[in-house]
Amino acid sequence: MRLVIAEDTVLVREGLVGLLEDAGHTVVGRVGDAESLLAVVSEHEPDLAIVDVRMPPTYEDEGMKAAVEIRRGFPNMGVLVLSQHIETRHAVDLVRSGGGFGYLLKDRVLDVDEFLEAIERVSKGGSALDPEVVKHLLTPPQANDALTELTPREREVLGLMAEGQTNAGIAKHLWLTEKTVEKHIGSILGKLGLSYSAEGHRRVLAVLAYLRASAA
Repeated sequence: MRLVIAEDTVLVREGLVGLLEDAGHTVVGRVGDAESLLAVVSEHEPDLAIVDVRMPPTYEDEGMKAAVEIRRGFPNMGVLVLSQHIETRHAVDLVRSGGGFGYLLKDRVLDVDEFLEAIERVSKGGSALDPEVVKHLLTPPQANDALTELTPREREVLGLMAEGQTNAGIAKHLWLTEKTVEKHIGSILGKLGLSYSAEGHRRVLAVLAYLRASAA
């Protein structure tokens, strides 16, 4: 696929470039700030943009804001946010923007196979959310009446759904049959008042958006 990388730390940026090119992808742009990111995305319209959350000039949330702008201007483009910190406010905006979004902590890049699988999934319209991000997005049970109705197993399944796991992946992780997983998902979405969707990433996005909106 064709990618753009926005990361202000040169060693990290070039490391990502080498990793992705070794995997057969083409990096059409590599930048160190949000303004340049928006420019190269507009010029090249890549399949996926990999974006650091904190970039110049303030090193706060420029990357996240740029990611939101990219999703608005190029809704079919995948966006994968990488960060050492969790910033949930803009993450929720991105989750609500539809499929093709990922949010991983930078430590996840160390597992190369998992990272490459994540960018493939996001570029194809799926989701890839770090388990730690999921924990922040899934509000405490006391903050959401609907969540109190979920069983402990259903909350486990919900968390894995939010990470972008398929039914088969959830079944393997929890040592369950796919049929049992389907029943759990049907129960979860029923309790949350959401319709079942055959498209995994849409189901995940709907669940996360609902939970966060309910907690606001």
